[in-house]
Amino acid sequence: MMQQYDEARQACGDALLLFRMGDFYELFHDDAVQAAELLGLAVTSREKGENPIPMAGFPHHQLDTYLARLIAQGRRVAVCEQVEEASQAKGLVRREVTRVVSPGTVTDDALLDPLTPNYLLAVVPAPVAAEADEEDVGLAWADLSTGRFMAATVSRIQLMDQVTRIGPAECLLADDQTELAKELSPLAMVTLRPDWSFALDNGEATLSRQFGTRGLEGFGFGENDRSAIRAAGAILHYLEETQQTSLTHFQSLVPFRQADTLDIDEATWRSLEITRTMRDGSRDGSLLAIMDQTVSAMGSRLLADWLAHPLTAHAEIVERHDALDELIAETARRDRLQEQLRGVYDLERLLARVATHRASPRDIAHIGRTLGCLPEVIAQLENPVSALLAQVVEQMDLCPELQAEIAAALVDDCPLHTRDGGIIRPGYSEQLDQLQQLAAGGKQWIASYQADQQEQTGIANLKVGFNKVFGYYLEVTNLHKDKVPENFIRKQTLKNAERYITPELKEYEEKVLEADGNARSLEYQLFVELRDKVHAVARRLQQTAYQLATLDVLAGLASLACQRGYCRPSMSEQAELDIRGGRHPVLDVMEPEGTFVPNDTQVSPDNKMLLLITGPNMAGKSTYIRQVALITMMAQVGSFVPAESATIGIADRIFARVGASDELSRGQSTFMVEMTETARILNTATSQSLIILDEIGRGTSTYDGVSLAWAIVEHIHHQIGCRTLFATHYHELTDLEATLAMVKNLNVAVKEWDDNVAFLHKIVDGSADKSYGIHVARLAGIPRQVNERAREILRRLESDHRESVVGDIPLPTRVAGSEMQLSLFEQADHPLLQEIRETDLENLTPLEVLQLVHKWQERLMANP
Repeated sequence: MMQQYDEARQACGDALLLFRMGDFYELFHDDAVQAAELLGLAVTSREKGENPIPMAGFPHHQLDTYLARLIAQGRRVAVCEQVEEASQAKGLVRREVTRVVSPGTVTDDALLDPLTPNYLLAVVPAPVAAEADEEDVGLAWADLSTGRFMAATVSRIQLMDQVTRIGPAECLLADDQTELAKELSPLAMVTLRPDWSFALDNGEATLSRQFGTRGLEGFGFGENDRSAIRAAGAILHYLEETQQTSLTHFQSLVPFRQADTLDIDEATWRSLEITRTMRDGSRDGSLLAIMDQTVSAMGSRLLADWLAHPLTAHAEIVERHDALDELIAETARRDRLQEQLRGVYDLERLLARVATHRASPRDIAHIGRTLGCLPEVIAQLENPVSALLAQVVEQMDLCPELQAEIAAALVDDCPLHTRDGGIIRPGYSEQLDQLQQLAAGGKQWIASYQADQQEQTGIANLKVGFNKVFGYYLEVTNLHKDKVPENFIRKQTLKNAERYITPELKEYEEKVLEADGNARSLEYQLFVELRDKVHAVARRLQQTAYQLATLDVLAGLASLACQRGYCRPSMSEQAELDIRGGRHPVLDVMEPEGTFVPNDTQVSPDNKMLLLITGPNMAGKSTYIRQVALITMMAQVGSFVPAESATIGIADRIFARVGASDELSRGQSTFMVEMTETARILNTATSQSLIILDEIGRGTSTYDGVSLAWAIVEHIHHQIGCRTLFATHYHELTDLEATLAMVKNLNVAVKEWDDNVAFLHKIVDGSADKSYGIHVARLAGIPRQVNERAREILRRLESDHRESVVGDIPLPTRVAGSEMQLSLFEQADHPLLQEIRETDLENLTPLEVLQLVHKWQERLMANP
């Protein structure tokens, strides 16, 4: 047995090996030690001599629980099963590694988040051409649990942006890509693979074999996509190697074209908290959580995908808006539609388990029930007006013949495992019914036989039992041994009883067991045939699953719009924004009803393109600029938006530089990260982009910071000319409104009385002249004496206000330069100062002046 274990261990690389032994999964050697630490198992040992073998294990029915814990800790796990019945084995039971499970290859519901795609990603850097400005990267990502499979070629600078949007559970890299592995490891588990598994020839052959084609030209990939093909081939090879089963639910490889979607970089994705919050990485509190009013797991995952890839094509966006208009107009019908969709199971993941031969009887039953819901779902969409809803109805395949077959074959309360039996409904198979009746009749005879023997022997507690070793037997306690008749054949002696058999009992045992075994075998065969029938129409069912998910997302967005009073945005090809009564979509929900203060936003080439927003800390500048970006993004997703009215110019990219963060592991300070992200914005934004910037330049000295912020505003104004909202505490920048035609000053209104301040959270025209930081510090609980000292320093700085000039740009010296910063604290005059003031330089010769300076220098050195 240990030789069998060693052979399996060599075949599964760095994965922990779970070795099935009867009713347990066991781990040995280092695997046992590691698993004990990861899972809290007790370590025992085999071979108690000089070299004991560490051993740990758990009951087989707890596999899903322990697998989930290992996968969550980023481990790969190989499962070695007994692949033949012990009763049929000649010698040692045959065992094989049936699958290798890793974060990117799980398909079981117990191991998956139903609301989140589970992507396996492969990354392949392309060879750098001599004339190329930068390296391209091939990407491919696949969800084994649904069959979704995509590939793309992106520039190296966009790699982390795209990986962030995909959110993979596991990433495959060639084993020589160690530096890239370090870069990607914070985002996903990295698995290094042999370089040959990324070869182009291998990839093309593997993909062509999978899709039954002679090549990949028909999928829309060109000469520049070779690295993407290599990545896709590596994924498919890895899945074939680890799953040891069919992958027919991967029906196509879809090219992802970035030009079709809104470009959102990694920093913007994080800053806008689209799918996770910055504070704790939680889904709660994100834009996705607020927008998700879907009622199915498929719909929730599709909404996440729509948010990750907002549209840029005007017609497609309007198509989604038209569908929402229709669903919003008929509230009762939409409510009935969502009620029907609640009865839909996760068809995408059920079909994946069918394709990989891991579907349970209950999975097939759920597919049948989902198909049974479809007529009522379509009934709620009778004669749709919008093109998108009409397409959903047209492409939804009810598969009535399959639904009827499943309903006729499976019992209502289907068991989870085939080994439990009781799967097939009576009347579906005449042969099965006969076998089950024979088995049931034999069992009835045995029950009757027990009663007869009790009566004939006078042993009231005599009973008929069964075990796998002896089969059926008669058990008599030692108290009644003397009553046992001669035809009872003793088979086993227990502490307090004896067990016997009789020729009659053994004869019926054979009939019962044979009928029961044949019935179970036939029942399993019928189940497999039914599963194959589902598999045969998998492509049709996958299309239906996608349309159900689309319908769920549209109905959810319509419900959200009704609940929150959203408006339909008017989409424009021009670089403009006209939002009236706009609200932050997340805070509008999370704050008490009616407390969020709406604000307007007007940006256009005919008006102003760059809004400079000043105002107090904590007054809402960051909230305001974020809400403009989120409203734009929601509109391009196809959602209605939180506003009274909105005209949204379609953006090609959204950039957000908000908040402070560092990357110490990469040797980058907060200010370095800020400048790196800002540099990317300035180098890649176009006139059709939307930029929001918050407190640029605050991470360095004041003169440096205001100079950088000033120059950045000028560059955006002169060189890019896109819609920009720039929140700042550098009030000096407000002077730019007078010199730059497309700059407009806004500020957050404040009400002051006595020593109190109220932040009104209302954006108004004009600039602010205070930041009220000391008031905010008081609200935060800064000690009173610190606040009072801060007020003294502030009064001194304001009293020392004077004008200075930097080049030809006037900068008020309320910006505290190094000269003023030295005078923040009161100091006594140096004794030399008075002497210098009283020296009459006009009546001294040059030599006398030199001697005097030399004397002062000596005194300073002696008494600094």
